[in-house]
Amino acid sequence: MSGQHARHAQGTRTRPKAPVPTTPLRKPTSGPGRTKNGTGRVDLATEITASLVVFLVALPLCIGVAVASGVPAELGIISGVIGGLVVGAARGSTLQVSGPAAGLAALVAETVLEYGVASLGVIVLGSGILQIILGLVRLGRMFQAISLAVVQGMLAGIGLPLIFSQLYPMSDSRAPGTPLENIAGVPGLLADTLADRQAMTAALLGVVTIVLSFLWKKMPGPVKKVPAALVAVGIGIGVAALPGVDVKTLQVGNLLASVDVPGPGQLAGLADVGILTAILTFTVIASAESLFTAAAVDRMHSGPRTRYNAELVAQGAGNTVAGLLGALPITAVVARSSANVQAGAKTRISRTLHGLWLLAFALLLPQVLALIPISVLAGVLVHSGWKLFAPEEFPKMWRQDRGEFAVMTVTTLVIVATALLEGVLIGLAAGVVLAALRMSRTVIRQDVDGGDDVARVVMAGNATFLRLPQVIEALEASAASGKPRIRLDLTGVTHLDHACRSQVEEFTAQQRGLGTEVELLMPGAQPPTTETASPDPVEKALEGKLMPPVPGPDAEWFYLDTGPVPDRYAPLVH
Repeated sequence: MSGQHARHAQGTRTRPKAPVPTTPLRKPTSGPGRTKNGTGRVDLATEITASLVVFLVALPLCIGVAVASGVPAELGIISGVIGGLVVGAARGSTLQVSGPAAGLAALVAETVLEYGVASLGVIVLGSGILQIILGLVRLGRMFQAISLAVVQGMLAGIGLPLIFSQLYPMSDSRAPGTPLENIAGVPGLLADTLADRQAMTAALLGVVTIVLSFLWKKMPGPVKKVPAALVAVGIGIGVAALPGVDVKTLQVGNLLASVDVPGPGQLAGLADVGILTAILTFTVIASAESLFTAAAVDRMHSGPRTRYNAELVAQGAGNTVAGLLGALPITAVVARSSANVQAGAKTRISRTLHGLWLLAFALLLPQVLALIPISVLAGVLVHSGWKLFAPEEFPKMWRQDRGEFAVMTVTTLVIVATALLEGVLIGLAAGVVLAALRMSRTVIRQDVDGGDDVARVVMAGNATFLRLPQVIEALEASAASGKPRIRLDLTGVTHLDHACRSQVEEFTAQQRGLGTEVELLMPGAQPPTTETASPDPVEKALEGKLMPPVPGPDAEWFYLDTGPVPDRYAPLVH
């Protein structure tokens, strides 16, 4: 049989059918995405236990974030309840837990200081509606297109001011104001604390809270499953109850009386440019923090992955309700989410129930909240700020990529010196500039001192306006050589922007007007003879290109000398 017939026979051969299984296939009882135990039912006991763990972690954080934000503690609990009952019940992420976040505390405090608590509701409401719109038009993953250096710089820029702002309530004092003022006032705060016995007691409670937060995970067995913040709150309540101890405790009012629905006066503030800027800032920061947290939580478990657009809509729904009630903005929070995963939760039940426990506790046992020392909550937030700051990330980034390290550092410093929005915008701009510089890698090699009568300039890579000074330098050097012929070979350039193209064309026209013979080979062109490949790396970039049509009399470029580039070029790599 001939080869053609053999191939034909092989091509028409039919495969034997797979045998039909004689036993029914079973569905797997475990694996990624499974939310049931082997009996086909949700393990409700585990979900309830996990919800209680999340509740115990969330309670002091909700109150502490509210205090750090300069608003009544009740508003933090209301936001925690909404994060559980509204966002927790929505589709998007299965195990991620939402509520008031320490990362927004400084921003909220600035906003409240400038516009008042009454305007906070309309700002959060506008942010929630904008989040819903972004999710519906499927821009949820847009927030993942932000440089990791900017994200880490943003978190560090949030964490560092949070640490210094909470050192003051940790000593039962009031913070001076801006982050720079808070940092500058630390020596005076230390002196005042050492001179006041009650302030020293409050500071020691805060220090104990910080130490417990760092070391509690090293406790043996089931003890470490109890949240460190809850243990610190218990210790603080016990110490505050001792005779002779007079530390500041929470001032807790009626939860329902704290609800402040925005009225026409607050809604009229939407015409204020400052309010609109605040809405945009809250939207960007809250959305980015929530979706970055979702990506981190997805790495903690093997269950269903986050649907980013649906999660953004869920976060928007939560912030819309929070805005209508005049509460704090809501984002996804790593501490509560990781506690939920570690407690064994598999469904949305646990995170939804934790909101119910928060509501029940605030309504039925509000007197317990009034026993919590403020310094303990400040210590909890100092620990949260340190985790956001993550100083170990700076040397790590330095070792990995010094350019990204610069972007990260600039973002952090600008946020600390100015504000969150300005820092993020400048960080994004720095990231774009870094990417542009790295994409604009231009190799310029020139030979103007050779023995023949031709000055040669060869370019390869991406020639953009960022490299225009180097391009002009090479062109001027070829003209200054005084040789009667100039050869400009740009066939190795993969991208030639308008600025560089205009400069090259103007130079060519000028030199031709002076009587110099200039051959200009633009990108996409190739010399006619390619039988002998040159070992020069710039010439190798020209190999494999298709020949363009033969130029006509009106062409902007033409061929004169198509010989290989000499090895004696002086390399100029930028």
